Amino acid sequence: MRAPYQVLVIPFILKEHRVEYAILKRSDMNYWQGIAGGGEKGENPEQAARREAFEETGLGEDCRLIQLDTVTSLPVEHVVGHFLWGEEVFVIPEYSFGLEVYNQRLNLSKEHTTYRWVSYEDAILELKWDSNKTALWELHTRLNKHNHQKENNVKL
Repeated sequence: MRAPYQVLVIPFILKEHRVEYAILKRSDMNYWQGIAGGGEKGENPEQAARREAFEETGLGEDCRLIQLDTVTSLPVEHVVGHFLWGEEVFVIPEYSFGLEVYNQRLNLSKEHTTYRWVSYEDAILELKWDSNKTALWELHTRLNKHNHQKENNVKL
């Protein structure tokens, strides 16, 4: 049974002087997004994020998962098409994560037709949903701030 929340996962890979992000093209609606899906009853958002990442791309437990602060409210009818959890549940939360991968090869499910590894700037232009753009901004900013702090610590 589906739980009343959604997860968004943005795969990324650290290159020598930059970060690249994976964006995936939906097979049914022809737009770019991160990995997205619903939680299942008994799962917490982190477990759902790992399961969705594995189901949609084959990415496994060896990947570092970063929980982001970005939480978006999504209209229940836009997510599941009807009031699945009763007439009083109008919106559900979407929890966002970054997923550090070490190999750029993804094994896509039928949910997506293709994927691309792109810069932050290209991803922002290609992603359809504002929630994806906000989560990407947070992830990109966190990664750059962390790298900047590491560089400063090395210099001291």
